[in-house]
Amino acid sequence: MNPYDADTHPGPHLVVEVLGVGDASVPALAHGPGEPLHQAATRVIGAAAALDERHESVLDAVQRAQRLLEGIGRGEVGRAQVSYALLRTALPELGDVLAQQDRAYSRLVESLSAYRRISSSSEPAHRATNKSYGQKTRADRDDDWAVAGERGLVALEAVAAGDVPFRRNAIGDDPYISREKAQRQGPAVWPQTVQRLVADGLLHQDTSENPYRPGQLLSLTPQGEAALRDARTATPRVSAALSRSNTPASPGPLADSATAPVTTALGKPSRSR
Repeated sequence: MNPYDADTHPGPHLVVEVLGVGDASVPALAHGPGEPLHQAATRVIGAAAALDERHESVLDAVQRAQRLLEGIGRGEVGRAQVSYALLRTALPELGDVLAQQDRAYSRLVESLSAYRRISSSSEPAHRATNKSYGQKTRADRDDDWAVAGERGLVALEAVAAGDVPFRRNAIGDDPYISREKAQRQGPAVWPQTVQRLVADGLLHQDTSENPYRPGQLLSLTPQGEAALRDARTATPRVSAALSRSNTPASPGPLADSATAPVTTALGKPSRSR
């Protein structure tokens, strides 16, 4: 049984959808008990479990009401009066559990938003500057953290793999990235990263679609395809360069042209010629 099925486990399903993770558990979302991110992850998983409980209550209430209506639906008039009397108590109960489910969903959405805020702010060093990303990067951009490290490359690779839409929650309007189940085992793709890549011209976002459902499909632009190719070949080139640097060198001064690496898109190192 799928533990993240939307029909049976709506809480964990929303967690993996919004955060783009493959495991809806506290250890998968945070490390280090006592830290703010760990506390936020605990609240997320607790809220997801609470939503599942409320979902079960709704299903039970609906099934009880359905059983009461079965006789009436078959035209059994003798059972009608008893069924109606029971329905007068069953229907208010159904309305109450539905209201509880709505509140549980809202709490989960709020906890997910808080988790993402804390996760983003936990890397202040990445917010200051990111000189290793892209030619369009400017120092001190507020969203430089979104493409720091491997985040830009991870997002480009996920979009290249296909079927990655940009979506928004119906409650709270928070953006998130939805991915195929087969891709959820990979690193998370942050919506802020996608927004930055779209702004930089590396990704195209199909704004003709509804951002809530089905979501706005993402695709690589020609510039994004070139950046992805460059990033994928950067590591082998660096490894080859390091291998060559370990071979015995002939006596003599080092060439100035081999001492100053130049940063290009997605952290691709190159050397002046």
